[in-house]
Amino acid sequence: MSTTNDQLLITNIRELVQVEENNPRKWVAGTAMAILPSIKNAWLSIKDGLIHDFGEMKDCPSPTDQVQVIDVTDKLVFPTWVDSHTHIVYAGSREGEFVDRIKGLSYEEIAQKGGGILNSARRLQNTSEEKLFEDAWERLQEVKNFGTGAIEIKSGYGLTLESELKILRVIRQLRQKSKMTIKATFLGAHAIPLEYKHNRAGYINLIIDEMLPQIADEGLADYMDVFCDKGFFTVEETDQLLKAGAKYGLKAKIHANELAVSGGVQVGVANNALSVDHLEAMTDVEIDCLKGSNTMPTMLPSTSFFLNLDYAPARKMIAAGLPVALASDYNPGSTPSGRMPFILSLACIKMRMLPQEAINAATINGAYAMEVQEELGSIARGKKANIFITKPMDSIARIPYSFGSDLVETVIIEGQH
Repeated sequence: MSTTNDQLLITNIRELVQVEENNPRKWVAGTAMAILPSIKNAWLSIKDGLIHDFGEMKDCPSPTDQVQVIDVTDKLVFPTWVDSHTHIVYAGSREGEFVDRIKGLSYEEIAQKGGGILNSARRLQNTSEEKLFEDAWERLQEVKNFGTGAIEIKSGYGLTLESELKILRVIRQLRQKSKMTIKATFLGAHAIPLEYKHNRAGYINLIIDEMLPQIADEGLADYMDVFCDKGFFTVEETDQLLKAGAKYGLKAKIHANELAVSGGVQVGVANNALSVDHLEAMTDVEIDCLKGSNTMPTMLPSTSFFLNLDYAPARKMIAAGLPVALASDYNPGSTPSGRMPFILSLACIKMRMLPQEAINAATINGAYAMEVQEELGSIARGKKANIFITKPMDSIARIPYSFGSDLVETVIIEGQH
């Protein structure tokens, strides 16, 4: 069902989740992550694509003829997930590498023989912009049906000027067609192409001298990302690249500490990164570095699940008073899924996060990691009406508990469903 009605009234909500009565929060951190404000037996009104008002059913206004009423008895209403780390513009799949890993090859070994990111880059360079858009659009609709209402999408499977621009132009098309909130990140520094294997400086200069000026000229990206990890980019290279991006107004985001303790967290914080993502390999040094910073630690547990890596130490970071975000890392090599409810299941089962903590991480904290916390990530008056309605359920814990079930019934983006 689709509607363009400017006014909606959702009634008899069993629980309205992630409510903010006053000023929207920047993020939720430490022990506060276990607190998830909600209203039982609630109503919610939407007007002109925005959340207009909400409250307990005893105070529900009488609808006029112009208002469409949706009765959601026994169902919960959430703000949509904010998925702040994905790579959904890619060509083809990589299940061959999936089988290689089953046979015992590591992620790094697959990359060294031309697989991994370089495999995706070869495929993408030979795929048309039209085909890339068509496939990415299908993935975007898929994740929306899982309850995602805002998403960050990275380039990085091009590794040439022409192909990196191609990916970013596809992201621009997605932004133009979809009502979902979409942010674009330039990740030319995803891997060193084979032709630059013995000339790393040459590829870094290509990013700085040719890619960045063209991307800035066309206004194709919001952020600059670098894969700072063992076998990829060094701390010194990462610092050089992030500083170059900053000159063009691209804020830093960073792949850090996925494969090893890489120094990625420290160089990210030093460059005022909006987020440092992955964090499977962390020590007290990295946690201390993040304290007092404005950088959001972002965990991608489905990557750990798919690659059999350690999971990020969520409990340790929360105990240290940090905020944490959760994202899907949807990509063809290490997480071929954008199912955010399963991300919450992994966070609860494998990282011992409470359901309340996982929901905060996937909504308000994810919104901060995309700089959209003032318009998304919670149920607050004046924010975008990006919400989802569940199937009948008793509590919020049902979503991570029922890890194989599709419990999102209806997704509303800017008041439309």
